[in-house]
Parts: sequence; C-alpha cells; structure tokens
Amino acid sequence: MSEYKTNLSTKLGSLTLKNPVMPASGAYDYFENNANLFPMSELGAVMIKSVHFEVRQGNPPPRVTEAQSGMINAVGIPSMGMERFLKEQHLARYAELGAPVVLSISGSTPDQYGAAVSILADDARVSALELNLSCPNVGTGLPFSSDPALLERTMKGVRPHTKLPIFVKLSPNVADIRPIVKAAQESGADALVIANTYRAMKIDIRKQRSVLGRVSGGFSGPAIKPMTLALVYQAYEVADIPIIGCGGISVWQDAIEYFLAGATAIQVGCINFTEPLAMPNIIRGVDNYLQDMGYESLSQIIGLAHQNNNE
Repeated sequence: MSEYKTNLSTKLGSLTLKNPVMPASGAYDYFENNANLFPMSELGAVMIKSVHFEVRQGNPPPRVTEAQSGMINAVGIPSMGMERFLKEQHLARYAELGAPVVLSISGSTPDQYGAAVSILADDARVSALELNLSCPNVGTGLPFSSDPALLERTMKGVRPHTKLPIFVKLSPNVADIRPIVKAAQESGADALVIANTYRAMKIDIRKQRSVLGRVSGGFSGPAIKPMTLALVYQAYEVADIPIIGCGGISVWQDAIEYFLAGATAIQVGCINFTEPLAMPNIIRGVDNYLQDMGYESLSQIIGLAHQNNNE
C-alpha cells in the first residue's frame, strides 16, 4: 500500500522521486540538531551543501543577518574541496539516509566545474548533480548563470564527464531569465532550479556600515516567493525540461502555487531553520490537497495556471 493518498512521484531527467520535496542546498542539518525529528527517507531527495572544486574559506563574518520576512547571507560557500570531500567518505553518511542524494557543486571558473565532476566519477551513491551557477566567475565577477555564453561553456565542460542528471541552479538577478533557460537546456541540463537568492544588503545605522562582512549578500525567505514564482511561471513558457522551484516556500500552499506555475519539484530553504518539520508537513499537505481537489497525481496540476490564465 502506498504511503500517500495520491501519486506524488515526479521525474527529473532520468531520476524519479517518490515525492517532489527536497531541501535547498545548505538549508538542512541532517546529522545533528534535526537527525531524529523524522526519517530522512520521507523526503523526495536529500541535497548536499555545495562542494567547491577547491578549498574555500568563505567570506569574513558576520555572514548572516535577519531581514524583514527573511534573511541575508554572505556565507561564501566555505568548502573542504572535492578531493577531500570524497577522500573522507562524506558521501557514505548521506547515502545511509534512505533518499536519493543530490550533490551540489560550485566552482570559480568554467573548467573547475568540469574538473569537480570528473573527480566525482559518477559515484554510485549520488543520484544527481546540482550545479550552483549563481557563483561569480573569477574572470568576470558575474554569476555563471547571468551570461548564456558562459553558462553554455560551463555546461559543455561538465556534460561529457557524467551520465547523472544535471540540475542547473539559476540566479534571479537577471533582466530576462528566458535566454538563460534556453542556454541551459540546449547545453545539456536535465532540470532547472529557479532560483537562488536575490542580491541584498543591510546597514547598521550606528556603525554606519554594512552589517555583513562582505557588504552584500543573498536575500531568501518568505518575502521572495512572489518574485521567484513569477520567474518559474515565465521559465515554464520556454522550458522543455523540468523546473525545480526554490524560493520562499514555507507551507504546502506555497508548494502548490509553484506546481501550478510550472514547477515539477520544489526545494525548501529558510523555513527549515525555524521549523525543521516543514518538509514532511508540506508533503502531507500537498497529498491532502490533491485528494481534496479530486486529482490522482501531482502531474495533473503542473503548469495548470498557464492553461487557466489563458481561458
């Protein structure tokens, strides 16, 4: 007997998830504070915080600050580097959680992404890769996903090194996301993650300087949902590959909005820090909604807002 009342399964490239809910990269502590709250096998997938190709110290503190209806972070992707990550067998811990493992990868140049994936060598414990292309390119200072040509170059350096599904995480800080979407899918992406955080800052009026050590950071939390939802809706109109919605999802109703806008799956971020049971609650809420509305499967509502808005 199914653990759900409806069919919540969803497909991202060659990867099928039993439900569409996973944490955003770096937004859940699987092993310490939250380890015994619920079985991680309840999730559609587990996401590993971005592993950089090389060792990174991250940004100077303070790295995180509260903001209205959200938070601003300038963590800077501190990382032990891909070689050490694999050598110390960190993947083994995630593989034991009982859900498909998605590994997020970052780099400072296009070649570093390809090198990181090459080192990974399609480890059997990894079910998919997420490329964090919202990182700034060392050469230009621009995020990889803000320039279609740079995105294509990066993807073409990665794709030959892996048969795993590749999810490309896009930045929302662009004038028009549609050319970025087209570049990602034409260069071999299997799914899109829309979107990363919004550029933001906060100033201490007593010290008269930025609250963060790096001046500006990325804004996330409930306040960004309407903006990211609009990006997902816009991307769906030109995308031929699945979209993973990410931004401001706190409750099941938020998830439903993303599915109606065109998302095939979702990532949950900020709310996990204050409500660590948010994800299983969202899964149950989506299941109940589908049953209450008379649907048999999640796939029946994906992108439905487009059809209804055009009637």
